Amino acid sequence: MPPDTPLTQPLVQVAVPSPLYGVFDYLPPPGQPLPARGSRVRVPFGRQHLVGVVMALAPRSEMPAHRLKHIEAVLDGEALLGPPLLGLLEWAAGYYQHPLGEVISTALPTLLRQGEAAQVQGITRWRAAVDEVPEEMMRRAPRQAALLHDLIAQPGGLDAQQLNDAHANWRAPMGALVDKALAAKAESPCLQGIPVDPDTVRSVSLNPAQAAAAKAVISAPDGFAPFLLEGVTGSGKTEVYLSIIEDVVAAGRQALVLVPEIGLTPQLLTRFQARFERPIAVLHSGLTDRERLCAWLSARSGEAPIVIGTRSAVFTPLANPGVILVDEEHDLSFKQQDGLRYHARDLAVMRARRENVPVVLGSATPALESINNARKGGYRHISLPERAGVASHPEVSLLDVRRRPMTEGMSDILIEQIHRHLDADGQVLLFLNRRGYAPVLQCHDCGWAADCPRCDAHMTYHARRRQLVCHHCGVQMGAPDQCPGCGSAQVHPLGQGTERIETALQTLFPEVEISRIDRDTTRRKGAIEAKLEGARSGQHRILVGTQMLAKGHDFPGVTLVGILDIDQGLLSADFRATERMAQLITQVAGRAGRAERPGHVLIQTRQPDHPLLLTLIHEGYRGFCRQALEEREAACLPPFSYQALIRAESPQADHPLAFLGEARELFQQAGSTVQVLGPVPAPMERLAGRYRAQLLLQAETRAPLHQLLSRHVQALASLPHARRVRWSLDVDPMELF
Repeated sequence: MPPDTPLTQPLVQVAVPSPLYGVFDYLPPPGQPLPARGSRVRVPFGRQHLVGVVMALAPRSEMPAHRLKHIEAVLDGEALLGPPLLGLLEWAAGYYQHPLGEVISTALPTLLRQGEAAQVQGITRWRAAVDEVPEEMMRRAPRQAALLHDLIAQPGGLDAQQLNDAHANWRAPMGALVDKALAAKAESPCLQGIPVDPDTVRSVSLNPAQAAAAKAVISAPDGFAPFLLEGVTGSGKTEVYLSIIEDVVAAGRQALVLVPEIGLTPQLLTRFQARFERPIAVLHSGLTDRERLCAWLSARSGEAPIVIGTRSAVFTPLANPGVILVDEEHDLSFKQQDGLRYHARDLAVMRARRENVPVVLGSATPALESINNARKGGYRHISLPERAGVASHPEVSLLDVRRRPMTEGMSDILIEQIHRHLDADGQVLLFLNRRGYAPVLQCHDCGWAADCPRCDAHMTYHARRRQLVCHHCGVQMGAPDQCPGCGSAQVHPLGQGTERIETALQTLFPEVEISRIDRDTTRRKGAIEAKLEGARSGQHRILVGTQMLAKGHDFPGVTLVGILDIDQGLLSADFRATERMAQLITQVAGRAGRAERPGHVLIQTRQPDHPLLLTLIHEGYRGFCRQALEEREAACLPPFSYQALIRAESPQADHPLAFLGEARELFQQAGSTVQVLGPVPAPMERLAGRYRAQLLLQAETRAPLHQLLSRHVQALASLPHARRVRWSLDVDPMELF
């Protein structure tokens, strides 16, 4: 187009997935209708060809007409993202000060980002047609045998993406298996209805507190209404959710349920399948790209009246939303820690406001921010103070382990109680939020310790693998038999992890079946479900694990819970550490005594006089919140102030501090009332070979902080040291690390 050619048609403004802020102007595609706002288009962008989303039409551009390029293709005949959801994404880009194109890309399934058609398709799976691998095949066709073994292990079959991940060049051996009638290929519907025994499809009678909680939500006037459902562990919050959803689905509307982790999804899905004879869309990171696209499109079309998902499911489009529920709303997993650093709980509330529907935040241990919102009247507070059925609150005791005999982190009193509860046919759960065998491997003679070569941290010793592993960057190496420093053979593991506790329990209780549940033992697909089922059935008499055991699981046979070490949460420099400690203690303690038999909780500590710990034990979580909020208000910490954290990292130690020093000057020149604190090195300065520093911005009210950010964040990229570091902005940070 010549430089002076006037524009005779509107320009199309497109949000492109790039680190650049704003939208980009394009000429409409030749010979095609103008694309709709919210539809995808393929555009040239520099040397790339990217999939973007149309945001608006504009009469003119600041770019000279001869430099404008045409949209290459319109990928959607209608808007893929409706006005409320697209508006939410625009709001999130502004609130979290993140490029709009990247925000929208985060909300789309991978296949849609790549330009695939937004059409529901069946999923091709291969299934085993036999129950075992023929012995002769193991010798003559090992690749076919390995493939068939994996198919047998997955009765539901494997799709192409799963096979690609597990087997290179699998199609030829798979063809041979099909030809031999040892495997079969089938096309399964994208979203299958759940076959349910009609006798199980029934409403459960709610107790008065549950009924009142459900009624409060169901009978609320039409429109946006935020609720905080605080229910003690075992109070039956899930039944309240089900009752609310039953009413919403009966009215022809959809329910979106957010859970913090994949581990909770199977258990919750089973409960929902037993109640509703309807398709349920599930979204989490464990799905294949095809499965995720199927669920996303089924929710968008309204075919799936119920959607259950983890953090990113908050962006799932809904044809006719009726309610949004956030289970375990306090959980840190709802906060995204890289890229767009959003909090799914907060976005769920904002989305409910834009969709004009109720939102329910449920937890036995609500976040202090949520408690404070309820106190100020922003949320309607609903309480379930008692356990459902005949279950009673567990007895909680502090166990001062100073000067007490200890066996691998377990006191003599705790071991005695384990014996007593096992003899009474109870189950025992031991909680330690530290996996591996020992957190340190150290030489007794010279003091050498196995440090990570890339981080300012010790490497964790894993005894069964004879490996040292950095739990921060993932570096692994073999454990030495002799000290690299002095050559001594006196190299010993110090401290306890769940693997060491499991080993000690096997020695102390050789006749008892023990199950360890942590990230190391649940890596394989289906492992977490199998272990949880063994725990619920009573097959595993002693359970030992990390916080994976604390989140929403129902173990009716557990009568004793032992919390082995909570002192780290009491001594941390992070002001949120005591809150997380209280939540973990309350959640873990809630696993005890959930059926007819009473439960007992023993908490080992070397800080038995800590005031917040004593308040938690004697006044419960609500008393703890009252005292913790008083301390936060006196210190002017969130939720009584608002924060944003700028992090910078580089292979060179001085570059992050130099960049953040320039950022500090930029913000201070603005003359704002916002406090600029730092820069300082991160508590763990070196991580994965990169040096890190941070700058904290804090204000008593939200508006000045966001005004300062909106005016100056884009200028950070132009600072002299900006190209020497990798930097990020975290609005409302949940971890100051």
